[in-house]
Amino acid sequence: MNAILSLIAVIVLVLIALLGVKTANLHFLFGIAVPYTAIAVFLIGVISRVLKWGRSPVPFCIPTTCGQQKSLPWIKQSKLDNPSTTSGVIGRMLLEVLLFRSLFSNTTFELRKGPKLAYGSTRWLWLGGLAFHWSFFIVLIRHLRLFTEPVPSCLNKLEVLDGFLQIGAPGLLISGVVLLLAVTYLFLRRVFIPEVRYISLAADYFPLFLILSIALSGIIMRYFTKVDIVGVKALTMGLVSFNAAIPEGISVVFYIHLFLVSALLAYIPFSKIMHLGGVLLSPTRNMPNNSRMERHINPWNYPVHVHTYEEYENDFREKMKQAGIPVEKE
Repeated sequence: MNAILSLIAVIVLVLIALLGVKTANLHFLFGIAVPYTAIAVFLIGVISRVLKWGRSPVPFCIPTTCGQQKSLPWIKQSKLDNPSTTSGVIGRMLLEVLLFRSLFSNTTFELRKGPKLAYGSTRWLWLGGLAFHWSFFIVLIRHLRLFTEPVPSCLNKLEVLDGFLQIGAPGLLISGVVLLLAVTYLFLRRVFIPEVRYISLAADYFPLFLILSIALSGIIMRYFTKVDIVGVKALTMGLVSFNAAIPEGISVVFYIHLFLVSALLAYIPFSKIMHLGGVLLSPTRNMPNNSRMERHINPWNYPVHVHTYEEYENDFREKMKQAGIPVEKE
């Protein structure tokens, strides 16, 4: 049901853009006003959430540990899983951000013959997540050619490298195919694995459908219904230079694509996709585990006046004697 609701929501977004441009001729709204609004919501939302997370106090040493921390000299430390220095933390963060290393260790376990407890990894999830994030990143980088004039040579080289298979005309871009396959796998995994389906909410399916729709509309524009790329470049350069105007002859598929991208941008600050900013602010990842080397004092601690039993007895000794209560000192 959650998947169906998310799919309906994305279909409604597509219909809004289709009817808005095709029927109502709201080209200015969907070509200029909506993208600017989405970018503003994205920037304000992301900055406010990051600032909110940054202000959260972390008084204790709470890194996630998977290996032996630095302790006695004759015990080998796990320097990447359990770093005690800043360089170790940077190494762990790089492996986490670039390679999703935590998905590759100790995420599953089973009891084997012996009996023996064996830990494993979710390799297919790791591979799917890695393919999705890296292909999405490359697709984003490739789209920078629409917002730059002249186009940097590095973007041209990236596109050549991305399309080295050169199947048909225009050439097949590998990042687009990998993105489509990776999103499809992540969706099917939620549908066909009962444990994952049970914990999946509409907020898990919606971004998958949204990104899938963005990829499909992009593929349709590139390989099936040609768009006026000169007009698209004029529009995107106008948006970047704050001198936007609507060129003639741009296909409605482009407006649908742009509207879905705008919806994704505006949705990011309020969704689980914000993990892209949160991973760098996670104290369980970005703190060195040096609790045996340094003493961490809670900054909220304040002097507390303690009324000891000795002081209490000194204050009420006579009354305690009169009441028959035993005292330690006469």
